[in-house]
Amino acid sequence: MTEGQRVLLVEDLTTDGGSKLSFVDAIRDTGATCAHTAVIFYYDIFPETIKTLGDHGVTLHHLCTWWDVLAEAKAQGAFDAATLDEVESFLKSPRAWQEAHKKA
Repeated sequence: MTEGQRVLLVEDLTTDGGSKLSFVDAIRDTGATCAHTAVIFYYDIFPETIKTLGDHGVTLHHLCTWWDVLAEAKAQGAFDAATLDEVESFLKSPRAWQEAHKKA
């Protein structure tokens, strides 16, 4: 990359956006600019992700989220209701769900 180039960071997925910030900083260190990242899959379970990226001057673009997967699983009846409820519980509050399901 060279000074002044515009770069789109493309990756497979984003959870909380932390690794995207590291990549964007490395790109910017070359003198290039990077204001957008595109991913196939965005977890969309950590509410601070979009703000964190935005505060760093980066807009996230994605094709689908866990919410999309859950909606399709429900629509197709791919799993029993208890499984889908448990997945939704995780998606609504992943950190609390993990804490509640920690093995002693």
